[in-house]
Amino acid sequence: MTVHHGAEEHASSPFKQPKAVWAVAFACVISFMGIGLVDPILPALSSKLHASPSQVELLFTSYLVVTAVMMLVTGWVSSRIGAKKTLIAGLMLIVVFAALAGTANSIDGIVYFRAGWGLGNALFIATSLAVIVGSATGGFNGAIILYETALGVGIALGPLLGGELGSISRRGPFFGVAVLMAIALVATVFLLPKTPKPQRRESITEPLKALRHRALATTSGVGLLYNWGFFTVLGYSPFLMQPISPQQLGLVFCAWGVLVAVFAVWGAPWLKARFGTARTLYGNFVLMAADLAVIAIWWDSKPTVIVAVIVAGTFIGVNNTLVTTAVMSIAPVERPVASATYGFVRFIGGGLAPFVASKLVASDGNATVPFLLGAGTVLAAGLLLSTVHGALARADAGASVQPELDELDRVEREDEAEVSAGIGNES
Repeated sequence: MTVHHGAEEHASSPFKQPKAVWAVAFACVISFMGIGLVDPILPALSSKLHASPSQVELLFTSYLVVTAVMMLVTGWVSSRIGAKKTLIAGLMLIVVFAALAGTANSIDGIVYFRAGWGLGNALFIATSLAVIVGSATGGFNGAIILYETALGVGIALGPLLGGELGSISRRGPFFGVAVLMAIALVATVFLLPKTPKPQRRESITEPLKALRHRALATTSGVGLLYNWGFFTVLGYSPFLMQPISPQQLGLVFCAWGVLVAVFAVWGAPWLKARFGTARTLYGNFVLMAADLAVIAIWWDSKPTVIVAVIVAGTFIGVNNTLVTTAVMSIAPVERPVASATYGFVRFIGGGLAPFVASKLVASDGNATVPFLLGAGTVLAAGLLLSTVHGALARADAGASVQPELDELDRVEREDEAEVSAGIGNES
C-alpha cells in the first residue's frame, strides 16, 4: 500500500483546466440538472396526471435506485471500452430517455423512462468523476472542488429551468434536458481526447467486494444516511409549499442550489482548513438535523418551510464536498472503484427517502414524522463518521492511502504463486 502526500493538492486553481476537463464538467452540470429538474413540476404532475404524491415520488426512486445499482457495473464497462466511450454511452442514454419521458402520457411512463435515464446517469456520473480526477490540474482536492462545483451549478439551474419550462408544459423540462444533454454529448465527442483502455480490466464484483474495507463501507454508509435527509428535503418539500407556481418553486430551489454550490466550492475548503474534515462534518450534521427538525415542527407554515429549504443548501454543499473527498482519500481501493461503491450506497438512500416520506405523510396526515426521520438519519451519519475519525485526521495531514496498479499486479502474482505452490505441495 502506497502513501501519497499532498504537495500536489495546493498546486493551482481548480478552475484553470484543459478544454477536455471543461467539456466533462459542462456535461456534469447538465447531468446534475436532471436531479432537481422535476422538483418544480412535482405538484403539477400530481394534479395533471391524477397521481398521488407517492406515485410522483417514484420519479426520484426509479431514477436514483437504478443509478445506484448500475454504479456497480460502470467500472466493468469503462475498463473494457475506455472512459470516453463510457461517457458517450451514458450521455446518449440520457438524451434518449429524457426525450421519451417528455412524450409519456402517464406517470407510470415517466417513471419507467426515468429509470432508463438513471442507467445513463450511472455510466456518466461514476466515469466523469474518475476522468476529472485523472485529467484535472490542481491536484486531487482541486478536481473534487471542480466536480462539486458542477454538481452545485447543475442543482441550482435544474429547478430554475424546470420551473420555467414547466410553466409552459409539463413536458418542457424533459425535452429541455434532452437538448442540453445532446449539446454536452457533442462537446464530449469533440473536446475529450480518446482515452486509453485501462491496463487492468475491473471485475464486476469489485465495488461490492470493496465494502469489505471498513473505511469505505463506513463513509459510504455516512453518504446513505445524509442523502436520506438531503432527498427528503429535495423530494417532498415541494408539496409543503403549495399553492405556488412552478416558477416560484424553481426560484426557491435555485436559491437552495446556489448555497449548495457556494458552500461546496468555498465554504467546505475554508471550514476544513480551519477545523478539519471530521469536526466540520460533525457540526454540519448537527445543524442540518436541526434544520430538518424545523421543517418537521412547522411543516404547515409555508414561509418557514421555504426558508428552511433554502438554508439546507448550506449544509448539503459542505457535506457533498467533504464526504466525497473523505471517501476518495481514505478508501484503500482504486478511486474509480471507490467512486462506484460510494455512489451505489449513497444513491440508495436518496432514491428511497422521498417515496418513504410520501407514504409516511399519507398514513399520518402531516409531515412531522418523515422530516424527523431525516433529522435522525443525519445525526446517525455523524455518529457513524466518528468511527473513522483517525483515518480522516491522517488524510487531513496530507496522506491518502491508494493502491498503485503495479502493487495490485504484484499482489495478484503473489496470490497466484501461493496457489501454484499449494498445488505443487499437494501433488
